Parts: sequence; structure tokens; C-alpha cells
Amino acid sequence: MTSAAQSNKDTVAGVKSDDEQQYLTFIMSGEEYGVDILAVQEIRGWEPTTVVPNAPDYIKGVINLRGTIVPIMDLRSRFNLEKVEYSPVTVVIILKVETERGERVMGIVVDAVSDVHSISDSDTRNSPDLIEDLNTEFIRSLVSVDDTMIILLDVKRLLTIDKKVLHLADELAEDSEKDSEKESAADKETDKKTDKKTDEK
Repeated sequence: MTSAAQSNKDTVAGVKSDDEQQYLTFIMSGEEYGVDILAVQEIRGWEPTTVVPNAPDYIKGVINLRGTIVPIMDLRSRFNLEKVEYSPVTVVIILKVETERGERVMGIVVDAVSDVHSISDSDTRNSPDLIEDLNTEFIRSLVSVDDTMIILLDVKRLLTIDKKVLHLADELAEDSEKDSEKESAADKETDKKTDKKTDEK
């Protein structure tokens, strides 16, 4: 497990201009994509998920991340790219954003993590129409780094545009909250029984 927050601290040491942001980049279908590193909670290796009935095809299932139920999205499937078998370098990037409906946490499955770049807004250009075979509504902008074109994604839009996924996330959050309440109630009941037995002695 890799902490993106730690990566952010390690790479921010250099001098940079005020309008620069750091992006975690990853590879998918031979192209390089980037997401705002502040939205990256952590990076994990691929692991089997719990399948959710009636979820969209690109939702591989959910994982329990320290008590939080997190939907896992296959980004290749979401972007209608060719499917590939998962490999040892396949990773899941856990993203977290604040929205009008509250905090959203979701994992995206990508081919491999590439690098962390500091990118100035003035170096980016908004020309998503140049890109074919991709859902352009998720593209924030494009930037060239060392002669490599990087597609910067709009994380908030990626995690909130699909109403099916939003509904799924709400249901999972409610179920998780109910389970936590049940566990808490069960723990209290156990404590009461323990205290009663202690008093009887």
C-alpha cells in the first residue's frame, strides 16, 4: 500500500510557481493520464472485490477500506477501451472528493502508476475534441511533459457524473452506517452483560 499523501510531501520540496499543481499520472492503453494528487487517498494493488448486483458493468465491485465501503471502477471499461487481464502491476487508485452531496470515495483500476508531475495551469490546454474514443466529459485539460502528452482528468466529474454510481454509493454508505450502528449496539449490549456478571460476583 502506498500513501499518496506521503508522495505529495516528498515531491513538493522543490521550488514551484503559485499556479502549479501536482498530478499523479498513470498508464492506460498506452496513454498517460493524470489526476490531482490532492484527490488521491492511497494507491493499492488489485485485489478481488465483492460483486454488487445490478451495478454498471464498469463497477468491478466494492472493497472494505478500514470500515468504508468503496466502489471500484474499471477505468478502461468506463472509457470504452479494450479490456485486458489484470497483472501484478495493475493498481487501484483510491480517490476522494468533496461534492454537494458530501464526500465521495471511489477506486479506479488502471494499468500502472507512472509518475508525479508538477504542472502549471498556464502550460495546459483545453482541447479534448482532439482525442478520439474517450469520454471527453471527464477531461479537464491536456499538457505536454517531456514530449509526452498527458490527459488530465476531472476527478470530481468522474466520480459524480453517473447517477447509477451515485445511487450505488449512497446505498453502500447507508448500509455501512447501519452496520456500524448495529455493531456499536451489540458492543454496548455485551458490555452491559459483562458488567452485570461482574456485579453478581
